[in-house]
Amino acid sequence: MDISKARCTNCGEAMAVRRLECPTCDLAMEGSFEVSPLAMLSADDQVFVTAFVRYHGSIKKMEELFSISYPTVKNRLNAIGRLLDKSFEAPSSHAVVLEALSRGEITVSEALERMK
Repeated sequence: MDISKARCTNCGEAMAVRRLECPTCDLAMEGSFEVSPLAMLSADDQVFVTAFVRYHGSIKKMEELFSISYPTVKNRLNAIGRLLDKSFEAPSSHAVVLEALSRGEITVSEALERMK
């Protein structure tokens, strides 16, 4: 499932990740979890990025692997880059709070209160 496009069937808002569970030992964690920008890419884009990293950014190898031209590789990378850029436009509220905490601007209890 493409988590970035998961929408509530009731109100249409974006769904949030609230539970992580280990299928091996049944350990579960509940809370509000952020999804990484790479995880929000489509499965096809994730495969493309993985291959690009795996082959050390070789456009020539990408041309061979995906049977596409140099301009197509560049266009695909540019499109994926634009998608990733959108996720960096504004830091999450949790990141802002954690940064303030790390700088000593707020206390742990203030950070916890702001992250509710």
